[in-house]
Amino acid sequence: ALLGATQPASRTVTLLLEPRIAASLLAIIGGMLSGERVLKGRTPFADRVGEAIAVPALTLVDDPLDPAGYGARVHDGEGLAARRNALISDGVLDGFLYHTVSASRAGTTSTASAARGLRSTPAVGWHALAVAPGSASFEEMIAGIDDGLLVHSLTGLHSGVNAVSGDFSAGADGIVIRDGRLAEPVREITIASTLPKLLQDIVAIGDEVEHRPGGVSCPALSIANVSMGGS
Repeated sequence: ALLGATQPASRTVTLLLEPRIAASLLAIIGGMLSGERVLKGRTPFADRVGEAIAVPALTLVDDPLDPAGYGARVHDGEGLAARRNALISDGVLDGFLYHTVSASRAGTTSTASAARGLRSTPAVGWHALAVAPGSASFEEMIAGIDDGLLVHSLTGLHSGVNAVSGDFSAGADGIVIRDGRLAEPVREITIASTLPKLLQDIVAIGDEVEHRPGGVSCPALSIANVSMGGS
Protein backbone atom coordinates (compact mmCIF):
# COMPACT_ATOMS: atom_id res chain seq x y z
CA ALA A 1 0.00 0.00 0.00
CA LEU A 2 2.93 2.36 0.66
CA LEU A 3 4.94 1.50 -2.47
CA GLY A 4 6.25 4.73 -3.97
CA ALA A 5 5.25 6.83 -0.95
CA THR A 6 6.56 10.40 -0.80
CA GLN A 7 6.68 13.10 1.87
CA PRO A 8 3.63 15.39 1.70
CA ALA A 9 3.44 19.13 2.26
CA SER A 10 2.85 20.30 5.82
CA ARG A 11 -0.72 21.29 6.59
CA THR A 12 -3.70 20.67 8.87
CA VAL A 13 -5.66 17.56 7.97
CA THR A 14 -8.38 15.21 9.16
CA LEU A 15 -7.02 11.90 10.40
CA LEU A 16 -8.87 8.66 9.77
CA LEU A 17 -7.78 6.04 12.29
CA GLU A 18 -8.56 2.38 11.78
CA PRO A 19 -9.61 0.56 14.98
CA ARG A 20 -6.10 -0.82 15.60
CA ILE A 21 -4.62 2.71 15.48
CA ALA A 22 -7.48 4.33 17.39
CA ALA A 23 -7.08 1.70 20.11
CA SER A 24 -3.48 2.80 20.70
CA LEU A 25 -4.59 6.38 21.37
CA LEU A 26 -7.52 5.32 23.55
CA ALA A 27 -5.23 3.13 25.64
CA ILE A 28 -3.09 6.16 26.47
CA ILE A 29 -6.14 8.29 27.25
CA GLY A 30 -7.48 5.51 29.49
CA GLY A 31 -4.23 5.59 31.42
CA MET A 32 -4.63 9.33 31.93
CA LEU A 33 -8.00 8.74 33.61
CA SER A 34 -6.34 7.19 36.64
CA GLY A 35 -7.13 8.45 40.11
CA GLU A 36 -3.51 7.84 41.00
CA ARG A 37 -2.44 10.33 38.32
CA VAL A 38 -5.00 12.81 39.63
CA LEU A 39 -3.51 12.58 43.12
CA LYS A 40 -0.04 13.18 41.71
CA GLY A 41 -1.19 16.04 39.45
CA ARG A 42 -0.07 14.15 36.34
CA THR A 43 -3.12 14.28 34.09
CA PRO A 44 -4.76 17.11 32.12
CA PHE A 45 -8.19 15.81 33.14
CA ALA A 46 -7.92 16.44 36.89
CA ASP A 47 -10.75 18.54 38.41
CA ARG A 48 -12.86 18.13 35.26
CA VAL A 49 -15.42 15.56 36.44
CA GLY A 50 -18.83 16.59 35.16
CA GLU A 51 -17.35 18.67 32.32
CA ALA A 52 -17.56 17.95 28.60
CA ILE A 53 -14.07 16.79 27.64
CA ALA A 54 -15.05 15.16 24.33
CA VAL A 55 -17.67 15.40 21.61
CA PRO A 56 -21.19 14.25 22.66
CA ALA A 57 -20.93 11.22 20.37
CA LEU A 58 -18.13 9.67 22.45
CA THR A 59 -18.79 7.21 25.25
CA LEU A 60 -15.85 5.39 26.83
CA VAL A 61 -16.15 2.71 29.50
CA ASP A 62 -13.89 0.20 31.20
CA ASP A 63 -15.98 -2.96 31.05
CA PRO A 64 -14.22 -6.17 32.10
CA LEU A 65 -17.62 -7.86 32.38
CA ASP A 66 -18.07 -7.90 28.59
CA PRO A 67 -17.11 -11.44 27.54
CA ALA A 68 -16.31 -10.27 24.01
CA GLY A 69 -13.46 -8.05 25.23
CA TYR A 70 -9.94 -9.43 25.49
CA GLY A 71 -9.62 -7.84 28.93
CA ALA A 72 -12.66 -9.64 30.38
CA ARG A 73 -12.18 -10.85 33.95
CA VAL A 74 -14.12 -11.55 37.14
CA HIS A 75 -11.87 -9.74 39.63
CA ASP A 76 -9.13 -7.13 39.69
CA GLY A 77 -5.54 -7.42 40.90
CA GLU A 78 -6.63 -7.07 44.53
CA GLY A 79 -9.36 -9.69 44.34
CA LEU A 80 -12.30 -7.26 44.21
CA ALA A 81 -15.23 -8.19 41.98
CA ALA A 82 -14.82 -6.63 38.55
CA ARG A 83 -17.35 -4.01 37.51
CA ARG A 84 -18.25 -1.75 34.61
CA ASN A 85 -16.92 1.79 35.10
CA ALA A 86 -18.15 4.64 32.93
CA LEU A 87 -15.33 7.08 32.19
CA ILE A 88 -16.84 9.36 29.53
CA SER A 89 -20.59 9.41 28.84
CA ASP A 90 -21.83 11.42 25.85
CA GLY A 91 -18.64 13.47 26.01
CA VAL A 92 -18.85 14.20 29.77
CA LEU A 93 -16.14 12.98 32.16
CA ASP A 94 -17.82 10.69 34.70
CA GLY A 95 -14.85 9.93 36.93
CA PHE A 96 -11.55 8.13 37.37
CA LEU A 97 -10.30 4.64 38.07
CA TYR A 98 -9.03 3.73 41.56
CA HIS A 99 -7.50 0.81 43.38
CA THR A 100 -7.69 0.45 47.17
CA VAL A 101 -4.76 2.70 48.12
CA SER A 102 -5.51 5.53 45.68
CA ALA A 103 -9.20 5.43 46.59
CA SER A 104 -8.37 5.73 50.28
CA ARG A 105 -6.11 8.71 49.62
CA ALA A 106 -8.80 10.37 47.50
CA GLY A 107 -11.53 9.75 50.05
CA THR A 108 -13.57 7.51 47.76
CA THR A 109 -14.03 3.80 47.08
CA SER A 110 -12.13 1.48 44.76
CA THR A 111 -13.49 0.96 41.26
CA ALA A 112 -11.89 -2.52 41.21
CA SER A 113 -9.24 -1.19 38.87
CA ALA A 114 -6.13 -2.71 40.40
CA ALA A 115 -3.73 -4.20 37.87
CA ARG A 116 -0.63 -6.17 38.73
CA GLY A 117 2.14 -8.12 37.06
CA LEU A 118 3.79 -11.29 38.27
CA ARG A 119 6.34 -9.40 40.38
CA SER A 120 4.68 -6.03 41.01
CA THR A 121 2.42 -4.60 43.65
CA PRO A 122 -1.03 -3.44 42.45
CA ALA A 123 -1.32 -0.20 40.49
CA VAL A 124 -4.29 1.56 38.95
CA GLY A 125 -5.07 0.38 35.43
CA TRP A 126 -7.95 -0.18 33.06
CA HIS A 127 -8.91 -3.74 32.12
CA ALA A 128 -11.12 -3.58 29.03
CA LEU A 129 -11.67 -0.15 27.51
CA ALA A 130 -14.57 0.08 25.09
CA VAL A 131 -15.80 2.89 22.85
CA ALA A 132 -19.48 2.84 21.88
CA PRO A 133 -19.94 2.53 18.10
CA GLY A 134 -21.17 5.38 15.97
CA SER A 135 -23.30 5.31 12.83
CA ALA A 136 -20.82 5.77 9.97
CA SER A 137 -19.41 2.98 7.81
CA PHE A 138 -15.70 3.11 6.99
CA GLU A 139 -16.53 4.01 3.38
CA GLU A 140 -18.77 6.86 4.54
CA MET A 141 -16.00 8.16 6.79
CA ILE A 142 -13.60 8.28 3.84
CA ALA A 143 -16.21 9.96 1.64
CA GLY A 144 -16.76 12.67 4.27
CA ILE A 145 -13.12 13.86 4.25
CA ASP A 146 -11.94 16.53 1.79
CA ASP A 147 -8.28 16.64 2.83
CA GLY A 148 -7.07 13.96 5.18
CA LEU A 149 -4.83 11.04 5.96
CA LEU A 150 -5.74 7.39 6.43
CA VAL A 151 -3.09 6.46 8.99
CA HIS A 152 -1.29 3.21 8.24
CA SER A 153 1.04 3.25 11.25
CA LEU A 154 2.24 5.45 14.11
CA THR A 155 5.78 5.36 15.50
CA GLY A 156 7.07 6.74 18.80
CA LEU A 157 3.56 7.32 20.09
CA HIS A 158 4.15 6.44 23.74
CA SER A 159 7.48 8.27 23.96
CA GLY A 160 5.96 11.26 22.18
CA VAL A 161 3.15 11.80 24.68
CA ASN A 162 3.42 14.18 27.62
CA ALA A 163 1.13 12.54 30.18
CA VAL A 164 0.87 15.74 32.23
CA SER A 165 -0.17 18.17 29.49
CA GLY A 166 -1.52 15.68 26.96
CA ASP A 167 0.70 17.03 24.17
CA PHE A 168 1.77 14.42 21.66
CA SER A 169 3.87 14.11 18.54
CA ALA A 170 4.40 10.92 16.57
CA GLY A 171 5.74 9.73 13.27
CA ALA A 172 3.24 8.36 10.77
CA ASP A 173 2.68 7.06 7.28
CA GLY A 174 -0.47 6.37 5.36
CA ILE A 175 -2.60 7.24 2.37
CA VAL A 176 -3.85 10.72 1.50
CA ILE A 177 -7.61 11.22 1.34
CA ARG A 178 -8.56 13.82 -1.24
CA ASP A 179 -12.13 14.85 -2.05
CA GLY A 180 -13.54 11.76 -0.37
CA ARG A 181 -11.28 9.28 -2.14
CA LEU A 182 -8.05 7.47 -1.30
CA ALA A 183 -5.14 9.01 -3.21
CA GLU A 184 -1.34 8.61 -3.05
CA PRO A 185 0.69 6.99 -0.24
CA VAL A 186 2.86 9.20 1.99
CA ARG A 187 5.55 8.67 4.64
CA GLU A 188 8.07 10.56 6.81
CA ILE A 189 5.26 12.50 8.45
CA THR A 190 4.93 13.95 11.92
CA ILE A 191 1.46 14.43 13.36
CA ALA A 192 0.97 16.60 16.42
CA SER A 193 -1.83 17.81 18.66
CA THR A 194 -2.97 17.26 22.25
CA LEU A 195 -5.04 14.33 23.45
CA PRO A 196 -7.69 16.59 25.07
CA LYS A 197 -8.02 18.44 21.75
CA LEU A 198 -8.34 15.19 19.81
CA LEU A 199 -11.32 14.21 21.96
CA GLN A 200 -12.98 17.53 21.09
CA ASP A 201 -12.20 17.22 17.37
CA ILE A 202 -13.71 13.79 16.67
CA VAL A 203 -16.02 14.25 13.68
CA ALA A 204 -17.13 10.66 13.02
CA ILE A 205 -17.17 7.32 14.83
CA GLY A 206 -17.36 4.04 12.92
CA ASP A 207 -20.26 1.64 13.24
CA GLU A 208 -18.14 -1.50 13.70
CA VAL A 209 -16.28 -2.20 16.94
CA GLU A 210 -13.10 -4.27 16.74
CA HIS A 211 -11.96 -6.12 19.85
CA ARG A 212 -8.19 -5.71 20.02
CA PRO A 213 -5.82 -8.15 21.81
CA GLY A 214 -4.48 -5.29 23.94
CA GLY A 215 -7.85 -5.04 25.69
CA VAL A 216 -9.35 -2.05 23.85
CA SER A 217 -12.58 -2.48 21.88
CA CYS A 218 -12.82 0.41 19.45
CA PRO A 219 -14.35 1.49 16.13
CA ALA A 220 -12.64 3.68 13.53
CA LEU A 221 -12.31 7.38 14.43
CA SER A 222 -12.14 10.46 12.23
CA ILE A 223 -10.42 13.43 13.87
CA ALA A 224 -10.21 16.93 12.35
CA ASN A 225 -7.70 19.77 12.74
CA VAL A 226 -4.53 17.70 13.28
CA SER A 227 -1.16 19.23 12.33
CA MET A 228 0.71 17.15 9.76
CA GLY A 229 4.39 17.98 9.31
CA GLY A 230 6.02 16.99 6.04
CA SER A 231 8.13 18.78 3.47
